[in-house]
Amino acid sequence: MSSVPVSGAAPIGVAPKRKYVRAVGPRLRKLLYFIFVLVALLFANSGYLALITLLEWSRGETYQDYFYQYMFLAHLVMGLLLIVPVVVFGFVHMWNTKDRRNRRAVRIGYALFVASLAILVTGILLVRIGGFDLKQPLARSTVYWLHVACPVAVIWLYWLHRLAGPKIKWRVGGTFAMVAATSIAVMVAFQLQDPRQWNAVGPDSGVKYFEPSLARTSSGNFIPADAMMNDQYCLKCHADVHAQWEDSVHRFSSFNNPPYLASVSNTREVSLARDGSVQASRWCAGCHDPVPFFSGAFDDPNFDMLSHFTAKAGITCTVCHAITNVNSVKGNADYTIEEPLHYPFANSENEILQWVNNQLVKAKPTFHKKTFLKPFHKEAEFCSTCHKVHLPKELNHYKEFLRGQNHYDPYLFSGVSGHGARSFYYPPKAVDNCNQCHMPLVASDDFGAQMFGDAKSLSVHDHMFPSANTGIAWLRDRESVIEAHQEFLKGVMRVDLFGVREDGEIDGKLTAPLRPIVPAVEPGKTILLETVVRTLKMGHLFSQGTVDSNEIWLDVTVTSGDRVIGRSGAIDEAKQNEVDPWSHFINVFMLDKDGNRIDRRNAEDIFTPLYNHQIPPGAGQTVHYELAIPKDVVDPVKVEVKLQYRKFDSTYMKFVAKQNEKLGATIRGHQPGEDYINNLPITTMATDTVIFPIAGSDVAVDNPTPDFPVWQRWNDYGIGLLLKGKAELRQAEEAFLEVEKLDRYDGPLNLARVLNTEGRVDEAVEALRRADEYRDVDGFPRWTWAWLSGMIHSQQGRLEEAEQNFRSVLEDSTEDMRRRGFDFSLDIEVINLRGRNLFDLGTVRSRQGRQDEASEFLDLAIKQFQKTLTIDPENVTAHFNLHRLYETVGNEDLASKHQKLHLKYKPDDNAAGRAVRLAREKYPAADHAAEAVVKYSLNRTLSKENANE
Repeated sequence: MSSVPVSGAAPIGVAPKRKYVRAVGPRLRKLLYFIFVLVALLFANSGYLALITLLEWSRGETYQDYFYQYMFLAHLVMGLLLIVPVVVFGFVHMWNTKDRRNRRAVRIGYALFVASLAILVTGILLVRIGGFDLKQPLARSTVYWLHVACPVAVIWLYWLHRLAGPKIKWRVGGTFAMVAATSIAVMVAFQLQDPRQWNAVGPDSGVKYFEPSLARTSSGNFIPADAMMNDQYCLKCHADVHAQWEDSVHRFSSFNNPPYLASVSNTREVSLARDGSVQASRWCAGCHDPVPFFSGAFDDPNFDMLSHFTAKAGITCTVCHAITNVNSVKGNADYTIEEPLHYPFANSENEILQWVNNQLVKAKPTFHKKTFLKPFHKEAEFCSTCHKVHLPKELNHYKEFLRGQNHYDPYLFSGVSGHGARSFYYPPKAVDNCNQCHMPLVASDDFGAQMFGDAKSLSVHDHMFPSANTGIAWLRDRESVIEAHQEFLKGVMRVDLFGVREDGEIDGKLTAPLRPIVPAVEPGKTILLETVVRTLKMGHLFSQGTVDSNEIWLDVTVTSGDRVIGRSGAIDEAKQNEVDPWSHFINVFMLDKDGNRIDRRNAEDIFTPLYNHQIPPGAGQTVHYELAIPKDVVDPVKVEVKLQYRKFDSTYMKFVAKQNEKLGATIRGHQPGEDYINNLPITTMATDTVIFPIAGSDVAVDNPTPDFPVWQRWNDYGIGLLLKGKAELRQAEEAFLEVEKLDRYDGPLNLARVLNTEGRVDEAVEALRRADEYRDVDGFPRWTWAWLSGMIHSQQGRLEEAEQNFRSVLEDSTEDMRRRGFDFSLDIEVINLRGRNLFDLGTVRSRQGRQDEASEFLDLAIKQFQKTLTIDPENVTAHFNLHRLYETVGNEDLASKHQKLHLKYKPDDNAAGRAVRLAREKYPAADHAAEAVVKYSLNRTLSKENANE
C-alpha cells in the first residue's frame, strides 16, 4: 500500500525549506520609508548647496542669497530630523539581522550604519550648537570634508548592502535622480548671478541727498536707522569685539562726543544762517553721523542733537561693515553703503526664531562674512575714506578744494608703507595697512576669533582702535581707556638733547653729541640747546587728525640745585591750565581769511596755515633753546625736556564747555556759568635729561649714554635742520658730514639732499658717488640713491641718465625688496619727476626735428601723469603738466579740462598772504614760531601783556 504524502508536507528525506523572513518588518518599513523620503529631499537639497559652493569656489563670486539661506535651514532641519529615525532603525535592524547567514551583507550593514552616524555626528559638530564651537582650523576642515565624503561612502555601501536583499528598483531611483538633478539645475540657473553688487558705486540719482559729502548708498535712497543700529545683534556672537568697540572713538564719533557736538552744532548754525539750510554740514556727517545722515534725519534744521534716537549712535558696527565699495581715495566719505541683507529671522522678536537665526549664522557664516567683511576692510584705502578730507566750496564758500587732515597720503608715500622712495629711514618690513598698528591682535573666544599667522591662541583685531584720543575717554571717565591709549603711545616718539652751541647762536660752535661727555657751562654765558624730536613708530604725520586743537609741546625745565633758572612749556594754573603760548608746539596754527586762529574746529572758516610743525614718519625736528646761565650758579645745571601731549587745548575746551552748556549738556569738569579748567590728561610721550657741570666746580655729574647709535643722533639732528627749509642747510651739512665720518651711507646720501637744495650740484654728484660705494651694504636704499641721481641728472640736462634713474626707482624689484614688501611704483613724486623729465626729452627732440621720438616721449609723459592721477586724483602737479602736455600735442579739450582741475587744486597763495600778515600782528608768540629760524628763550619772563596774548 503506497503512502500518499500530506499536501504541503516535504517529501521524506528532504529538509523542510525555511520560510523567508524579511529583515525589515512592516512597522520598521514605515520608519524606513520616512527615512527614504527625508534622505531623498536631503539629497536634492545637498546637491543644490554643493553646486553653489563649487561655483563660488571656482568663480570667486558669491551666489548665496535669501533663498540659499532657507535651503540651508532646510538642510539643518532635515539633518536633525534624521538623527532619531536613523539611530532607531539602525539598532533595531542590526538586532533583527544579527544571526543572518549572509555575513557579508551584515558586515556591510554595520559599515553603512557607522558611515550614516558619521554624517550625523560631523553635521552636528559643524553646526556649533549651544556653546560648542569647533574653531581649530585643521579640526574643522577635517570634520567638514568627512561630512562631504561620508554621503558618497553611504551610497556605495547601501548599494553593496542591497545586492544581498530584494531586487533594487533602479527605475524608481533613476526617476528620482533625474527629477532632483533637473530641480537643482533650474534653481542654480536662476541663481547664476552675484546677488549683491559688492563693488558697485551708488547711483548718481541719490547724490543729491548726501552732497557735499561724497558718500552714497547702493540704492540711491535712504537707509532705515534701525538697519544701522543693530549692535545688540552683533553682540550675541562678538562679545569681545563689541566691548572693544564700545570704548572706541568710532563709537563716540557723533553727537555723543561733546567736542564734536560743539563744533558741528556751530557749523550747522553758521550754515543755516548763511545758506538757509544745514546741508553744508553734511560734509561732516558722512563720516561722523552716518546713522542720522543716511536715514535722512540729519538735514532737519530742528534735529535734536541730544535726544533724537539716532543722535548718539556713532559709527556703529553695521555702518563700517555695510560699506560695499571704496569709490576713490579722495576721502570725504567717498564710499558706497547699503542696507545689509541678513539671514532669515534676524529681526524677529520671537526668541525661538532668533535662536534659529543664530544657528544659521554659526553653521554657515560664509554669506555673513561676505556681507560684513570685504577685502578692502584690510586695506589702507578703506581708512582713507574718512581719514583724508578736503574742504569743498559748499562748506567754506571760498574755494572748491582746500586740503584738510590727511592720514592716508603721508602714510602711503612714506618708508613705513614701503611705497615712498624718498624717506630717511625704512623698516625691516613694510607695514601694508593701518590695521597693523591700530587694530592689534588680542586674545579672544569670540565666534569670529581666528588663529592669525603664527599666533598660538585664538585672537581678534582690537576694535577699540588704540591711538591717542585720551580726551574723549577722560570726558567719559574711562580711566582704563586712557591707559590703553597711553600704552599705545609708548615708544612712538623720541626726544634727544643733542648738543649745545656757544653764545646762544645758530652758527655758534657746536659741541655734540652730548653724553657720555658733557661740556661745563660758564656762569654768565649764553648757550643754545639743540633738541631733536624724532618720530619712531609712526606711519603718518605727527600730529594728525585735529592738528589745530591737539596740544603737543616741549616742556623744558632747567634747574640748578633747587632753583629754576630756565623754563619753557609751563602750564599756567591761574589761566585754566593753559600752556604758555611761547612754547614750541608740534601742531598746525590754522587761520581763517581774516587771520584769526581756527580754535573751535570751525572747518567752514579754514583758510591757510600760519605755520605747520608736523613731523613726517621716520623724520626729525630740531628745536633751539636759548639759555642764559646766571652768573651766581654754583650747582650743576640740569636740563629736562618732555614731549607732552594733551587732547585738546584749553582754548578749544572752553568753547566746547560753553557750547555744550548752551545746548543743554554739561561736560565733565565744567561748572555751568564758570570758566572751564582744562584737566584733560597730559601724556608724556618722551623725555630726556642732561646735567651740565659748572666750569671751575669740582662737583662731578653723571650722564647715562643714550641707547641709540651716535650716527643716528647726528642723522636725526641733520634731518631736523634739513626739513626746516633753506635757513639752516649749512648746519645740516655739518651734521651729515659727521654721519659720513661714522661710516654710514646715510651721511653722503643725505648730504646730497642738502647740496642739491642749495644748488651745489657738482658737490651733490660727488656725495652721491661716495654714497654709491655703500651699494653692497645691507639696507642701502638704492631707490633713494636713484631718485636723487635722477633729480641731479635732470638739473644738469642729462635727461637720458635721469630717465634711467627714475625708471629704476619705479620699476626695480629685487629679491630683498620683495621680501621686505617694498614697491616704489606708487611714489607719485618720482612718477611726476619722470613725467617732467620725459616732457623735457620730448621738447628737446622736437627742437632737434626728431618728431617721431618727440611724440613717443610726450606720450610716455602723459601716461606718467595719468598714472599719478590713478593714485591721487587731486594731484596739482599732474594736472598742471597734463594741461601743458595736451596743449603741446594739440588736444585742446583735455588741455582745458586739466587746466581747470589745476586751478581747482592749486593753493591760493596770494589770498593767503593777507591772512598770514594779519595773524602775525594778532599772535606774537605764533608769529615768532613761524619764523624761518626760531630760538625759544628759556629765560623769558612773562609779563601781563604777554601772558594775555
